[in-house]
Amino acid sequence: MSDARLLIAPIDGKETFKDKAYTALRNVIVSLDVYRSRTDIRLDERQLAQDFGVSRTPVREAMAQLEREGFVRSVPRRGVYVVRKTKREVIEMITAWAALESMAARLITESARDEDIAGLRRMFAQFDGETLHARLDEYSEVNIAFHQAIIELSGNQVLIRLAENLFTHMRMVRGQTIGEDDRADRSIHDHMNIIRALEARDTARAEDLVRQHALGLAAHVAKHADYLD
Repeated sequence: MSDARLLIAPIDGKETFKDKAYTALRNVIVSLDVYRSRTDIRLDERQLAQDFGVSRTPVREAMAQLEREGFVRSVPRRGVYVVRKTKREVIEMITAWAALESMAARLITESARDEDIAGLRRMFAQFDGETLHARLDEYSEVNIAFHQAIIELSGNQVLIRLAENLFTHMRMVRGQTIGEDDRADRSIHDHMNIIRALEARDTARAEDLVRQHALGLAAHVAKHADYLD
């Protein structure tokens, strides 16, 4: 099985080369269809440095940070590979996300501005039953943005920081599962119910709906995602 080749843009700007390499490499990893392909994705340090237009040191430092965050793994005498989480690991991540996002929903009902909550509704104004599946990739991005917005609207900086790394993993999982088993239809239905609860400042209902929505994804993965193992 041949290794996949990454498409990399050169690095420029005033940030440190390590920070730029880290951000660029993480963005590339997140954009990959990690769970749709079983081909190993190997990161070539020398090639990455050449593509970025920097020395190998910042690339090595960026990959070390990505390994600490669970995005890549170093295999002795073979190289560094993009990580695919196992089914058990994915379910555990979703369960942890359910706890964080449901608390974020509680905080939104207590302190978010009406106009910010209204912004959640506007995210889905462009989709209806006829266009949803025809624009599934576009909806997938809006779906992901919705969940990120729930976290950010909590206003709790500690919660936001805790969710940041987990969200990046969740983004890859959601991108894979949204088109499976009519999940897009259920997703938009769930989102509208969540938004109505947030608008009503119904704390208990909003918290429960967000939690059950996330746990529904966990149940879907448990039942259908045999490709993870």
